[in-house]
Amino acid sequence: MAGCSESSKYWLSVLNGLKSRGVQDILIASVDGLSGFVEAINVAFRKTEVQRCIIHQIRSSTRYVSYKDIKQFTADLKPVYKSPTEETALAAMDEFEAK
Repeated sequence: MAGCSESSKYWLSVLNGLKSRGVQDILIASVDGLSGFVEAINVAFRKTEVQRCIIHQIRSSTRYVSYKDIKQFTADLKPVYKSPTEETALAAMDEFEAK
Protein backbone atom coordinates (compact mmCIF):
# COMPACT_ATOMS: atom_id res chain seq x y z
CA MET A 1 0.00 0.00 0.00
CA ALA A 2 2.08 2.90 -1.29
CA GLY A 3 1.95 6.09 0.74
CA CYS A 4 -0.22 4.62 3.47
CA SER A 5 -0.27 5.96 6.98
CA GLU A 6 0.06 4.05 10.22
CA SER A 7 -3.71 4.23 10.69
CA SER A 8 -4.44 2.82 7.25
CA LYS A 9 -1.97 -0.01 7.95
CA TYR A 10 -3.83 -0.75 11.19
CA TRP A 11 -7.24 -0.77 9.48
CA LEU A 12 -5.89 -2.90 6.64
CA SER A 13 -4.75 -5.47 9.21
CA VAL A 14 -8.25 -5.44 10.77
CA LEU A 15 -9.90 -5.92 7.37
CA ASN A 16 -7.45 -8.64 6.39
CA GLY A 17 -8.35 -10.35 9.66
CA LEU A 18 -11.98 -10.33 8.55
CA LYS A 19 -10.95 -11.83 5.21
CA SER A 20 -8.99 -14.57 6.95
CA ARG A 21 -12.14 -15.44 8.92
CA GLY A 22 -14.16 -15.87 5.74
CA VAL A 23 -15.53 -12.45 4.80
CA GLN A 24 -15.36 -12.40 1.01
CA ASP A 25 -16.80 -8.99 0.24
CA ILE A 26 -18.28 -5.91 1.87
CA LEU A 27 -20.95 -4.28 -0.26
CA ILE A 28 -21.47 -0.99 1.59
CA ALA A 29 -19.42 0.68 4.31
CA SER A 30 -20.76 3.66 6.23
CA VAL A 31 -17.75 5.38 7.76
CA ASP A 32 -17.30 8.16 10.26
CA GLY A 33 -14.01 9.67 9.16
CA LEU A 34 -11.58 7.37 10.96
CA SER A 35 -8.11 8.14 9.68
CA GLY A 36 -6.99 5.64 7.04
CA PHE A 37 -10.15 3.52 7.14
CA VAL A 38 -11.46 4.40 3.67
CA GLU A 39 -8.04 3.79 2.11
CA ALA A 40 -7.82 0.39 3.80
CA ILE A 41 -11.32 -0.59 2.64
CA ASN A 42 -10.42 0.37 -0.92
CA VAL A 43 -7.38 -1.91 -0.77
CA ALA A 44 -8.92 -4.90 1.02
CA PHE A 45 -12.39 -4.85 -0.56
CA ARG A 46 -12.12 -2.99 -3.86
CA LYS A 47 -15.80 -3.27 -4.81
CA THR A 48 -17.09 -1.74 -1.58
CA GLU A 49 -19.28 1.33 -1.91
CA VAL A 50 -18.02 3.70 0.80
CA GLN A 51 -20.16 6.54 2.11
CA ARG A 52 -19.84 8.89 5.03
CA CYS A 53 -22.25 8.35 7.91
CA ILE A 54 -25.19 10.79 7.69
CA ILE A 55 -24.75 11.90 11.30
CA HIS A 56 -21.15 12.89 10.60
CA GLN A 57 -22.15 14.65 7.39
CA ILE A 58 -24.71 16.71 9.31
CA ARG A 59 -22.26 17.50 12.10
CA SER A 60 -19.69 18.62 9.54
CA SER A 61 -22.18 20.89 7.81
CA THR A 62 -23.25 22.57 11.06
CA ARG A 63 -19.74 23.97 11.46
CA TYR A 64 -20.76 26.61 8.95
CA VAL A 65 -24.01 27.55 10.69
CA SER A 66 -24.44 30.04 13.50
CA TYR A 67 -25.06 28.29 16.83
CA LYS A 68 -28.46 29.96 17.23
CA ASP A 69 -29.55 28.60 13.82
CA ILE A 70 -28.38 24.99 14.16
CA LYS A 71 -31.68 23.60 15.46
CA GLN A 72 -33.65 25.11 12.57
CA PHE A 73 -30.94 24.15 10.06
CA THR A 74 -31.03 20.48 11.07
CA ALA A 75 -34.85 20.46 11.09
CA ASP A 76 -34.90 21.96 7.59
CA LEU A 77 -32.33 19.42 6.38
CA LYS A 78 -34.17 16.37 7.74
CA PRO A 79 -36.62 15.98 4.80
CA VAL A 80 -33.62 15.68 2.47
CA TYR A 81 -31.99 12.70 4.16
CA LYS A 82 -35.26 11.09 5.27
CA SER A 83 -36.64 11.03 1.72
CA PRO A 84 -37.62 7.58 0.46
CA THR A 85 -36.50 8.25 -3.13
CA GLU A 86 -33.87 10.25 -4.94
CA GLU A 87 -36.60 12.30 -6.61
CA THR A 88 -38.17 13.41 -3.32
CA ALA A 89 -34.71 14.04 -1.84
CA LEU A 90 -33.82 16.33 -4.74
CA ALA A 91 -37.11 18.20 -4.36
CA ALA A 92 -36.50 18.54 -0.60
CA MET A 93 -32.98 19.78 -1.32
CA ASP A 94 -34.35 22.44 -3.66
CA GLU A 95 -36.70 23.59 -0.87
CA PHE A 96 -33.83 23.54 1.63
CA GLU A 97 -31.60 25.62 -0.65
CA ALA A 98 -34.40 28.16 -1.17
CA LYS A 99 -34.57 28.93 2.58
